[in-house]
Amino acid sequence: MRVVVAGGHGKVAMRLGRRLAQRGDEAVGIIRNPDQASDLSEAGMTPVVVDLEKATVEQVADVLEGADAAVFAAGAGPGSGAARKETVDRAAAVLFAAAAERAGVRRFLQVSSMGVEQVRDGGRPEGVDEVFVAYLRAKLAAEEDLRRRDLDWVIVRPGRLTNDPGTGRVRLAPRVDRSEISRDDVADVLLALLDTPAVTRVVLELVKGETPVAEAVAAHARSG
Repeated sequence: MRVVVAGGHGKVAMRLGRRLAQRGDEAVGIIRNPDQASDLSEAGMTPVVVDLEKATVEQVADVLEGADAAVFAAGAGPGSGAARKETVDRAAAVLFAAAAERAGVRRFLQVSSMGVEQVRDGGRPEGVDEVFVAYLRAKLAAEEDLRRRDLDWVIVRPGRLTNDPGTGRVRLAPRVDRSEISRDDVADVLLALLDTPAVTRVVLELVKGETPVAEAVAAHARSG
């Protein structure tokens, strides 16, 4: 399996890439900073330097050509302002999805965030700053764009991310109570989703839980 991951140097993306490489799949990580290429190579990934804030659909489609799946795991990250939430968390996600369509890559996983429903229809969660509101709005706009596309997409909304060791047990459903989730477990869920194409066109929230990852993912497979 050839999987192209946007945001290839991110903490979830690196974990996913390492898992893919360890089992013999080809993981291609799209990065903006060429200095990060060695980190991806050490993880067994193939680094490709493309700035998703400046690239064209055609340039990204060239990277996606021949892939079996695309995973959008990019984000502007902590410390970035509202403007980069727009250019990365929304616009880069839209660009990546459009490039997947252009390249004929139907399987598309998008890492979003719990809490995006709070900003639907102009809503605003209490106790958060303008930058975080911009982040949630960007993620929601990226979701809405993807849901209109003719792709076999899955949107994953993790809870608060931690660096704790994974447990291999999660709660995965269209709606779950807010909680945390380790990045290890997020990567395991993404890997299981790549292996389970019958789970498609669904938005799933993800937090720590008691259900083994494979079982949690399989529960959302469409029959027939």
